[in-house]
Amino acid sequence: MIKLSDIKMKEVINIASGERLGYIYDFEINTEEGIVEAVVLPDNTKGGGFFSKPIDITINWNEIVKVGEDIILVDFPNLD
Repeated sequence: MIKLSDIKMKEVINIASGERLGYIYDFEINTEEGIVEAVVLPDNTKGGGFFSKPIDITINWNEIVKVGEDIILVDFPNLD
């Protein structure tokens, strides 16, 4: 079993592009079923001004390929 706090400590890598996406800072949880539906990362690649709202990357749980000791591999082709 993996704790959500342990998952937040792992870097997320996109195998579709080889890009480092960063670290998970939030989760979308279905409270009725008790499952994690998605993970949320800040999108540091997009622009934005000082007063603009940060843009998030939401990756569905089924797009996670492997959770390793140090990294999480995802297959997330639609980053544009």
